[in-house]
Amino acid sequence: MGLILLAIPIGMFFGAIPGLGGKLGIVLMIPFVFGMDAIPGAVFLLAMHAVVHTGGSIPSILFGVPGTGPDAATIVDGYPMAQKGEAGRALGASLGASGVGGIIGALFLAAMLPVLKPVVLAFSPAEFFLLALFGITFIAMLSGKSLTKGISVGLLGLMVSFIGLDPQTGSQRFTFDQLFLWDGISIVAAVLGIFAIPEMIALGVKGGSISTVSDKKMARYDMKQVLQGIGDVFRNPWLTFRTSVMGAAIGAIPGLGGDAASWLCYGHAVQTCKNPENFGKGDVRGVIAPETANNSKEGGALLPTLFFGVPGSSGMAILIGAFVMLGIQPGPQMALTGMHLVWTLIWALALANFLSVFVFLLMAPAFSLLVYVRGNLLIPFVLVLAFLGAYLSEAAWENILLLLGIGVIGYFLKKHGWPRPPFVIGLVLGPIAEGSLNKALAIWGPTFFMRPLSLVLIALIILTIATYIWRERKSVKPKG
Repeated sequence: MGLILLAIPIGMFFGAIPGLGGKLGIVLMIPFVFGMDAIPGAVFLLAMHAVVHTGGSIPSILFGVPGTGPDAATIVDGYPMAQKGEAGRALGASLGASGVGGIIGALFLAAMLPVLKPVVLAFSPAEFFLLALFGITFIAMLSGKSLTKGISVGLLGLMVSFIGLDPQTGSQRFTFDQLFLWDGISIVAAVLGIFAIPEMIALGVKGGSISTVSDKKMARYDMKQVLQGIGDVFRNPWLTFRTSVMGAAIGAIPGLGGDAASWLCYGHAVQTCKNPENFGKGDVRGVIAPETANNSKEGGALLPTLFFGVPGSSGMAILIGAFVMLGIQPGPQMALTGMHLVWTLIWALALANFLSVFVFLLMAPAFSLLVYVRGNLLIPFVLVLAFLGAYLSEAAWENILLLLGIGVIGYFLKKHGWPRPPFVIGLVLGPIAEGSLNKALAIWGPTFFMRPLSLVLIALIILTIATYIWRERKSVKPKG
């Protein structure tokens, strides 16, 4: 309980400062949980990650600056509400929706457990290979406007994941006789390089503070408005419940992530609510839908992460690395031997979201002023933690050089509008795909593609790409 209470404000801090986010939060906290017992360490990291989007709604609503990627959907109605003088109501709705969504996400995970064991045991290396491909395809498709860019960055991540010793023959691949590369690229160093370093370079180049908004009056709100916003969540119970379950279900699909969950649920709210013309002009339902999805998808994303070893989102990709470091091995054996840990994490997820409501009420006014912190104060602090995280992840000084090299690549990807999350998914899913393919070919040969579950996954991969192509052709079709 003490670690959960400590994790909540830290998670909100990383959510409330644009450009930091939950992925960076986990990576920077890894040095602090290094050497902890498995369960306390895992509970701390999960509780922190679970409330990041609760904090991310603060700058999204007050200044129109998304705290994290998935919080971008909250801006559409949250920022107009702030402009209309309803910032407190929007923050209250976001707070209530985040708390309810997170608890429903944890209940979804608990409800799926009885069904999950037979499903997990039905999966073989053939299905894991296709599931990894499915995850890579989905995250690439949902990264920006260009499928080519998304898949290219995903393939770059895949190529980097193959650095190390060949698991079949033991021969070196792209190691250049460097001993520290024999075990492959450090996921922690790579993630810090692709996310943290580019954000800090961009902030240094831009100068000033993170926020360009100068009117601090926006940061003030009264408690009556906040309570009205929390009440709005319960005045729209059916919408809150639907988007929570949708968010959890989307989170359970490997590779989809929070961006997809928040935008799909926002679109669902517009389609199904009365007077949809109010959306985009400051409708409180446009805050409730994406915020429930943001927090409930964490419960869903834990399913494939724990039981298949396949991350449900890029944040979960980093959590897998942290779990392995703590001595927890995600995979099918969890269903047989690790259920006590799973139930502990479910309780941690529900409690973190419930307690975050009270912490948020106390800390939101102070958090809302963080966007005015000057960049020259923030950058050294983040860079020190980044270098510390990269070094301590494997106690190898070479990881600092790796961090800088990938950081430069990450900066150019960010500068030219190329998506970065597919790189992490490719890096994490690459070894899973390769190992599973080798095992499947050894057991069945090429006929493993004809297994019933394999055919379902192949159909899903084709459907994903076909949906993207159809949607793109529809959007570029000339009008009239």
